[in-house]
Amino acid sequence: MSLRVMPNLDVYRPCDTIETAECWALALEKTDGPSLLALSRQNLPQLRTDGGENRSAKGAYRLLAAEAERQVVLIATGSEVEIAVAIRTELEARGIGTDVVSMPSWERFDAQSAEYRDDILPHHVLRVSIEAGTTMGWERYTGIAGMRFGIDGFGASGPAPALYEHFGLTAAAIVPQIVAALA
Repeated sequence: MSLRVMPNLDVYRPCDTIETAECWALALEKTDGPSLLALSRQNLPQLRTDGGENRSAKGAYRLLAAEAERQVVLIATGSEVEIAVAIRTELEARGIGTDVVSMPSWERFDAQSAEYRDDILPHHVLRVSIEAGTTMGWERYTGIAGMRFGIDGFGASGPAPALYEHFGLTAAAIVPQIVAALA
């Protein structure tokens, strides 16, 4: 979050190798200031197999669309997109339609048209953000009534899976809270 508030710095947090290549290309195109790619040390799964169109260019896009009637939009970035996909699997199994939106760049998403932003993050559903960082700032995308899952503390150290468990950044911890919020 601290890097996102720096003026004229484009921050990219890709979720897999395809997004990394897309964000790298966008950073190379930028001529009016610096860009930063925030990459994970974890071994991440490949979430996309499509090439061609640079889907990261819009800052956020629907990685997975709801199969049941859409009730939830999960917005995640970087390594937490994997968690959002796991949450979606569980919610869809319960008949709760859930989109997964990958948001590698706040700056690029904010620059899109209102129509595009409203299509990706509709107002009539529960919007939920997931990032292994502070939840501060995510309310601009979730709305005040949305949910934000992150780490609002500092100084914990350990293997990523243990920290995700400790901070409740797992499908097992998040799904019941979303279900309760919808009830």
